Amino acid sequence: MDATIRSLAVVTEDIELRLLLEAIYQRYHYDFRNYSMASLKRRLSQAKDLFGCASFSKLQDKVLHDGAILPRLLGFLTVQVSEMFRDPGYFLALRKSVVPHLKTYPSLKVWVAGCSTGEELYSLAILFREEGLESRTLFYATDINSTSLELAQSAVYGLDRIALFTKNHREGGGKSSLSDYYTAAYGAAVFDKSLRERTVFSDHSLVSDSVFAEMQFVSCRNVLIYFNRDLQDRAIGLFKDSLVRKGFLGLGARESLRFCSHSAAFSDFSRAERIYQKEAP
Repeated sequence: MDATIRSLAVVTEDIELRLLLEAIYQRYHYDFRNYSMASLKRRLSQAKDLFGCASFSKLQDKVLHDGAILPRLLGFLTVQVSEMFRDPGYFLALRKSVVPHLKTYPSLKVWVAGCSTGEELYSLAILFREEGLESRTLFYATDINSTSLELAQSAVYGLDRIALFTKNHREGGGKSSLSDYYTAAYGAAVFDKSLRERTVFSDHSLVSDSVFAEMQFVSCRNVLIYFNRDLQDRAIGLFKDSLVRKGFLGLGARESLRFCSHSAAFSDFSRAERIYQKEAP
């Protein structure tokens, strides 16, 4: 009997969770309905406790009647864990294998999808500067979380994170000292404004928005792991449609195109580092 009761409680909680996501979509037009349920359940359980709600239904009531909590709730719904030059091997592969191809273009457009608080954007901006590509590149940094975008534009990170950023930069083939790009003050590192002079920051949803430019390189790392299979397919379809012929797509270390419906449109360029190249149509 106890097992049956527990099973019914789980089913009820899952129903409440889906109704909460539907309410967020209907009320605020943020669509998380095709995100991984297991991941959302963990994060929204934390939100439920923070807001003093005994159930997802209680949290739904609060969300529907108090719009002020939505920005805080988005912090749980969108993952904001990142670091500069995360997975240095990826950036080393970009330098050694992708950059020579990018140098053949007179101008470049780079899309950092799901840019969160900007660590990946500034990693690429520094890499492109060091490789002599910055002056011909326009970066598009997009996310659905407006608070994250504001933090990305500020380019301020805690000094306690800089040692790791510096190590990653060095292991990723950095050609200068990371300290050349920031000023330390009051316990924070403020990265140089010039690094974002060629960046367009914009709200964009991989769930509902469309392609907005033609890119030579798209980097979307550690975002797809939070999507279900249908939403992963949609996002990869967007990247495919936005890339020029022979353009490049970079994914996270735990992400792959292996089971994607668009996999035939790409070839493995650097399988170990999850870098793909769009095939000719």
